[in-house]
Formats: sequence, structure tokens, C-alpha cells
Amino acid sequence: QVQLVESGGGLVQAGGSLRLSCAASGSTFSRYAMGWFRRAPGKEREFVAAIGRSGDTTTYADSMKGRATISRDNAKNTVYLQMNSLKPEDTAVYYCAARELGSNSWGHWGQGTQVTVSS
Repeated sequence: QVQLVESGGGLVQAGGSLRLSCAASGSTFSRYAMGWFRRAPGKEREFVAAIGRSGDTTTYADSMKGRATISRDNAKNTVYLQMNSLKPEDTAVYYCAARELGSNSWGHWGQGTQVTVSS
């Protein structure tokens, strides 16, 4: 079973950038598609971005298109989320998730990392 640990969150001014990382352990990383989700205060968790097992396919929420890039390094068992032009409404706890080959659900989650964007 894969374990996920996020890092890279913090406080940034509007217009700034952050790169989140998610380190995976405990299983074969390349068996998992990886995704990023977020939950803002008082709101439900929402999808941010996802990347296929080999990194050849990516998808983004409309709100993040053009501002975020998801990538992965299978040699380092790590997935990244580069976010640029951050807005106060991007403030949320960001979670890394893994979907195993053959599964249609995000069955593994990290503990989250806080991103706060000040205006």
C-alpha cells in the first residue's frame, strides 16, 4: 500500500508561485496515477490536476488551466504541482492522491499541505 507525504505549502502573496511535492513510498510508484485535490475553508474537496502513470497524460481543473503544471519523477517516487499566478481563492489544504492501476477511485491520500495566498 502506498503512503503519500506532501510538502511545499506555505504563505505566498497573490501573483506568486509555489511548488508542491508529494513523496510516495511503500509500493511501486509507477502503478499509480497521481492527482492533486484541494479543500478550501467551508467548501468541499475539489479536483486540481492529475497525471497518468507514465506522465504522458495530464488533466486540470478549469480554474487551474494555464496556471498549474503537474509532473512526476518515477525515479524519485514523487509528483509535483507547480502553481503560478496564485490568487487568494487558491487558499486551501492541498492533498495528494493515488489511483492504482485497475482501480477507478482515488484510494490513497496524503495528510495535506496548507497553501495560503494573501491579497
